[in-house]
Amino acid sequence: MTKDFYGREFFVGSDVLIPRLETEAAIDLALSLAGKPYLPGLKVPERRLPARPRILDVGTGSGCIATTLKLELEEAEVFACDISDSALEVAKQNARALGASVSFLKSDLLKDIEGNFDLVVANLPYVDRTWDWLDLKSLAKEPELALFAEDGGLKLIKSLLDEALHRTKFLILEADPCQHEKILAYNEHYRLIKTSGFQLLFRVLGEC
Repeated sequence: MTKDFYGREFFVGSDVLIPRLETEAAIDLALSLAGKPYLPGLKVPERRLPARPRILDVGTGSGCIATTLKLELEEAEVFACDISDSALEVAKQNARALGASVSFLKSDLLKDIEGNFDLVVANLPYVDRTWDWLDLKSLAKEPELALFAEDGGLKLIKSLLDEALHRTKFLILEADPCQHEKILAYNEHYRLIKTSGFQLLFRVLGEC
């Protein structure tokens, strides 16, 4: 099956999450950092990224974030990683189909990633199985590895906050709004710039 994401069709299967509308706000935030309005008529934002930024998408899944960022920011050098071989194959397929030059790497978060980045974007597993509003049936066709995390859904997010501290200047994270307060309280080295729905945009203090 295919799913629309930011105006483009992405192939998705049982090995990856289905791209969701709330994740598109991550692209909007990244474009704003690059000094590009994401809607016609908006004021041109201040550019905070270099002209040729290095961007890393962690937990890329279908590759929708990495591929979209490369197509929207052609000058960017875009990397994407995932712990799942099957997810990486789907991501590579989508990038090829849409003509996006993205470097894909297998890695558990940043453990096997070299170098520093101007921006890290991550839509990691953050669903807590104990949420009483959770509709497990609606998620049955998606991989559990890409959905659920321990520690109230925050285990991987906290690990990334630790690992990315001296590796990037900006960080965009997706999490349920009910988790935002705990994320903000976790690490004092991240200064919140903006929230947009499920997305949090951080400026990293003591950066690389």
